[in-house]
Amino acid sequence: MTDDAEVALDADAQRNFPVPSFEDLPTDLKERIAAEAERAGFTPNVFAALAYRPEQFRPFVAFHDALVDGGELDRAEVEMIVVAVSGVNDCLYCTVAHGALCRIYADDPELADQLVTNHRSADLPERHRVMLDVAVKLTEHPERVTAADRDRLLDVGFSREAAWDVAAVAAFFNLSNRLATFADWRPNAEFYTLGR
Repeated sequence: MTDDAEVALDADAQRNFPVPSFEDLPTDLKERIAAEAERAGFTPNVFAALAYRPEQFRPFVAFHDALVDGGELDRAEVEMIVVAVSGVNDCLYCTVAHGALCRIYADDPELADQLVTNHRSADLPERHRVMLDVAVKLTEHPERVTAADRDRLLDVGFSREAAWDVAAVAAFFNLSNRLATFADWRPNAEFYTLGR
């Protein structure tokens, strides 16, 4: 694992709230951040920003990990939802950071740019178009979402659990987008070029 001396939190990770010093964080946060820095080769600024509120960092990251690692959707599908939802919400951090992850996991250098501007014009199979239609509807007009939207997902081959996960990913990143916008999270420079 990376030691404390090798991990630093970017003071500009968020502009509307302070970023704590890595050395001052609780041990469990330091371990999680160091592991991510080692895996990615840099410390994603979301970890620096969330470290401002350690008691919220823990459940936020745990829920993210459950959606990404424990759900029925593959990682490319998760990232597609994140990018489409984040584009609707004009979230700079998530469109850039998750745009990079979408390019990597979908193995497509153009897909994230298509999704962030208008998923309806992206080159997608019907299954993914319906997935994003539902996720974006839940983002833009949650009051209009009905069981028919779940049924559309089932009709194109998603299981009930996967349909739940489509909604859970969209809902979680609506929360994330709003927090990122309010705190003014800034994407790491590395994200802009990954997967291109």
